[in-house]
Amino acid sequence: MNSYEIETVESRFISKGDRCDGSLWLPKGVSRPPVIVMAHGFGAIRDVGLQAFAERFSASGYAVYAFDYRGFGHSEGKPRQWVSPRRQLQDWAAAIAHVRALPQVDGERLVLWGVSLSGGHVLQTAAHDHGVGAVIAQVPHVSGPASIAQVPPLTLPRLSLAGIRDLIGGAFGKPHYAATVGRPGDVAALSAPGAWEGYVGMVPEGAPWENRARARVFLELPFYSPIRHVRRIKAPTLILAGSRDTIVPARSARIAAERIPNGRFALLDTDHFELHSGEAFERNISLQLAFLDEVLPAAKAAASDHQTGGKEVAA
Repeated sequence: MNSYEIETVESRFISKGDRCDGSLWLPKGVSRPPVIVMAHGFGAIRDVGLQAFAERFSASGYAVYAFDYRGFGHSEGKPRQWVSPRRQLQDWAAAIAHVRALPQVDGERLVLWGVSLSGGHVLQTAAHDHGVGAVIAQVPHVSGPASIAQVPPLTLPRLSLAGIRDLIGGAFGKPHYAATVGRPGDVAALSAPGAWEGYVGMVPEGAPWENRARARVFLELPFYSPIRHVRRIKAPTLILAGSRDTIVPARSARIAAERIPNGRFALLDTDHFELHSGEAFERNISLQLAFLDEVLPAAKAAASDHQTGGKEVAA
């Protein structure tokens, strides 16, 4: 496999009137490569753990476009730190339209890549955008009820109360926030054992990340279930899950993959965060690159119809 040198350029787009920041990784010497569009999961920014994936993909001949949602990182948008599936799906649509118009890439060979909450976003988006060439969803949020069931019973009412406070305060221009990640017992979106170490361990020093999110998201997430739409996905889709994931249950991810006509599933012996580093990352990225090399090769025209019918990938 070729290993290309990489150049990176900043490339911004507008979503609902606000400028969103993005970075484009390009393999040098490759004319209009296929392009992978990616964004991060709950409350994160593109500087947190995505660069390693972008570098490996682009070194293999793919262009990569990673962006920050409105209100996150250096993107515009207020109130800040507003996690909302509805708003973020709008940002995905704007980012995809932007990337398809870029002259450096082949916008007709486009891959959607998401992790955790954005893993759900790419599934939801691909269900309605049949021009997508392939989808990779890593430990994706696919079912609101399934993800909420992972929250400790004593924490759930506290999160709901925080959400109500944000709804009321937001009406008067005073949004209420809760922590994105915490330790067990904290009022935080992610507080499972190991979540603090796994999440914060990915944040580079000096990155413009804030450990807070508008609390109204806790009232929205239970009703966000991309699994309801996945049967409509036409593109080859790879879903990867962790067998020890205590945030997004692997069983729900497997069911989603089985419902996708051209879906595949890989189960790795990891938690929610270990797929970003070390040996788990190497196994993970190898599976993803092998999938892309089959369904949307970087060096030649896109592969023709691959009907896999929920085939499981050896992990």
